[in-house]
Amino acid sequence: MNGFIALIGRELRLSVRLRADTIMVAGFFAVTVILFPFGIGPEPGVLSRIGAGVLWVTALLAALLSLDHLFSDDEQDGSLDLLLTSPVSPTVMAAAKILAHWLTTGLPLIILAPLLGVTLQMPSTSTIPMMTALALGTPTLSLIGAVGAALTLGARRRGVLMPLVVLPLYIPVLIFGVGAIDAAVMGFEATGLYAVLAGFLLISAALCPWAAAVAVRISAE
Repeated sequence: MNGFIALIGRELRLSVRLRADTIMVAGFFAVTVILFPFGIGPEPGVLSRIGAGVLWVTALLAALLSLDHLFSDDEQDGSLDLLLTSPVSPTVMAAAKILAHWLTTGLPLIILAPLLGVTLQMPSTSTIPMMTALALGTPTLSLIGAVGAALTLGARRRGVLMPLVVLPLYIPVLIFGVGAIDAAVMGFEATGLYAVLAGFLLISAALCPWAAAVAVRISAE
């Protein structure tokens, strides 16, 4: 546990020093969402109807932007070899990196989402469902994305290859995340959809750190 906390602290300190990824992700999310009313038109009915989908697709794409650096920076400066030979297991190392990634990329998206929902003319009743769905779904995006980043580590065109690996696995999270927000906005019960998102999160939390650790060790060898 001490090693896990120390690794999270290391990743957060690196993120503070190199704030480009966090600013880039949050900026991409905000600018892309704000552009939709200009492209589609200011009709409130249209914007509110597609608002959940716009937020989720944009959040999904924003999460992809920083995944390329999840393991590659440590590989390039030699830190990855030291982390793999440290007393902390590779699975714990991968879990710490994933959690730090979510804290610096996924959490800012959750905070920005209600503000951006206003630009999409989404009703105030959607705020809590929106934040709940994103809070359950964005960690899964980081977990699955970490596996994709580990599998493509060292590949020549990993910037192109990783989205091809990850995006199909994101589709179920996207479907249920959008469905949960839409159901809540239309007055339907969304508990079942939240339960599915929570199930995705639990399964991913159990499997993805281990899978990412195995892929990183194979790439390092």
